Amino acid sequence: MPTTHRRFRHRALLWAVAASLALTATSGASAGADTPAPGLSQTLDQILGDTRLNGAQVGVVVSDAETGQTLYQRNGDGRLVPASSTKLLTSTAAMALLGPDYRFSTDVLADGSRHGSVFQGDVYLRGTGDPTMLAEDYDRLAATVAAAGIRRFTGRLVADDTRFDSSRLGASWAADDESAYYSSQISPLTVAPDTDYDAGTVLLSVAPGSAPGEAAAVKVTPSNDYVRIDNRATTVAAGGSRAITVDRMHGSNTIVVSGKIPVGSTPATSWTSVWEPTGYAAAVFADALAAHGVKVTRGTVLGTAVPQGATTLASHPSMPLKDLLTPFLKLSNNNHAEVLVKTIGYEVKGSGTWSAGLSAIADHLRTLGLDPAALRQMDGSGLSRMDVVSTEQFTGLLVAARHQPWFQEWYDALPIACASDRMTGGTLRSRMCGTAAAGNLHGKTGSLTGVSGLSGYVTDADGRKLVFSFVSNNYVASSVKNIEDAVGAALAGYSVKGAQQPQGTARSDRPTTDAPTARDEQPGRTDLECSWTKPASC
Repeated sequence: MPTTHRRFRHRALLWAVAASLALTATSGASAGADTPAPGLSQTLDQILGDTRLNGAQVGVVVSDAETGQTLYQRNGDGRLVPASSTKLLTSTAAMALLGPDYRFSTDVLADGSRHGSVFQGDVYLRGTGDPTMLAEDYDRLAATVAAAGIRRFTGRLVADDTRFDSSRLGASWAADDESAYYSSQISPLTVAPDTDYDAGTVLLSVAPGSAPGEAAAVKVTPSNDYVRIDNRATTVAAGGSRAITVDRMHGSNTIVVSGKIPVGSTPATSWTSVWEPTGYAAAVFADALAAHGVKVTRGTVLGTAVPQGATTLASHPSMPLKDLLTPFLKLSNNNHAEVLVKTIGYEVKGSGTWSAGLSAIADHLRTLGLDPAALRQMDGSGLSRMDVVSTEQFTGLLVAARHQPWFQEWYDALPIACASDRMTGGTLRSRMCGTAAAGNLHGKTGSLTGVSGLSGYVTDADGRKLVFSFVSNNYVASSVKNIEDAVGAALAGYSVKGAQQPQGTARSDRPTTDAPTARDEQPGRTDLECSWTKPASC
């Protein structure tokens, strides 16, 4: 299904693993490596000599996953903007501090007294942060209320989002990303339009009319009147140019759809964030109550806590955290990361704020032997450019994670190189195919304009588990992803026993097949992971 971009449209091809690099049997090691790996440093130095990294800041560390001993490092202690690699910090802390079985709950309560089918008082919708709530879940809550025989509330529908503070957007998030789905607002009450669980967004489908000159047809999922569609898109003749733009202005829930779409073409799609997701959730639930014959007399209000003594009418538990990790990490969902930070803050520090959650994460890092004073984490997702972490710290975290009781569930949730199923391969599903890293390397990707990263685990040709972290900043090339892929393939094909032939390498001037469409954070970028776009194939 074609994907509509917010202000522009680019097709990115992630290039195949770099040109063939023979592994030599010499015993050199990069400065700072405390356990020289024969031949590895020469191979990685050659890969990192790619001219596209000229002038960029690059950090690379490779360590033995069992012992933690460094096998290779380049600028390992240099602090770099990590982008979505930040989710390694957030996800491991969430598993440790909340636990694999942690669940969110969305509840319907009432305050007042019941008289037959009439409840005299207010009905409350209380959220605790579940980013997987769908319209059908709100419908089931409403159906439960109706099944209890209630037909009218004399008071208001009150949306209780007080579990978190009122800050909806993270530190230094870009203003021009505001309507992008990957920058959706954070609230403990929200709605996702799909089972990727893109909380706080609506899905728009723009289809052509039956004849040139007709208005395009716009469908909104879930159906609601919280957003208003200003449809300026027109149908053009079959074979004509196709360009659809979708945007929402600051502080507004009016979504403008403009451009042209040819007769007979497949619909264009766009995931667009809403302004104030608490109101969005309340609107979807109000519609569900009405559909089940339950009337709320005095309208809707937002942001008021449920009073003590209220009666619970219905509850919806989320999937456990260990299952939520799959869409969170495989698809690099920013909203999930921020919800987890605020939830950690609430559960550990008693305050559903970024500052409380990040403080708890820092405390957790200390228990793993890492120094939180040597990094800066300003959000959970890595969308903030104020985040800085070294590759040395990432590999330290990866080594420490292997000794945790929840490790296997977390490890399985990381994207896997060249695993074609999108909920298995995730953001690595079309990368390193045809190399020893395919189906082997588990890692977390990271992408912003001028920022790229890949950190994770790989088993080498001798069966040894390695951890690695590669982060690059301030490059100006169109892409450096295939340099990361070359590193991953080299590690997977490496043998300490002797020289190895390159594994499944391909000409660097040939793109991989089945490469995902990439959505740029800013116009002109073509190297971002598929988590920034929303193609159906990613």
